[in-house]
Amino acid sequence: MSLFRNAVYHASAHYLRDLPPAIGIEIAFAGRSNAGKSSAINTLADHNRLAYVSKQPGRTQLINFFSLGDEKYLVDLPGYGYAKVPEALRNHWQQVLSAYLSERFSLHGLVLVMDARHPLQPLDWQMLNWFLPTGKPVHILLTKSDKLSKSESIKTLRAVQAELAKFANTCTVQLFSSLKKQGVDEADKIIGHWLNPMEDDIPDAVTQV
Repeated sequence: MSLFRNAVYHASAHYLRDLPPAIGIEIAFAGRSNAGKSSAINTLADHNRLAYVSKQPGRTQLINFFSLGDEKYLVDLPGYGYAKVPEALRNHWQQVLSAYLSERFSLHGLVLVMDARHPLQPLDWQMLNWFLPTGKPVHILLTKSDKLSKSESIKTLRAVQAELAKFANTCTVQLFSSLKKQGVDEADKIIGHWLNPMEDDIPDAVTQV
């Protein structure tokens, strides 16, 4: 069964005060605008419209919570890095995301989505710098890997692994394609362990940094 197949909308928040109570387990998805975050969520959920997909970057303007049952939640964070977003809104989300990622007690892991053709941009590093000090796990999806040749995708994967080598204890990386549905099983295993830590051992994935 797909990891988030039973996900249903739970709540949205624009301000930190609007967040639901910090109970249970939350897994957040973050990524630059147009990196393929919404498509990745929909692919993992086997659902065409769970997360809104648009050809216009910057459309996700709220923190959206989806309930998975048993006090477990998928959290879709606003895309970042879209140049046409007003500065005041950009500053607002910088403050909200920084606090959410660094302080949210119920946040157990971060899935960071990057376009495989443009990984580890400065704003991606900003997200990592906010979250990695918590010691909680990060899993990076290098999306749109179908846009690269096999040799190019492997080269990109290894380059990202090398840059993140010092975070080996908490960070994993994989190639992912929503179009080809490649990498779904691997993501399921890693994220599924976060949601159900007592059921399975951490997968011995070749993509461990």
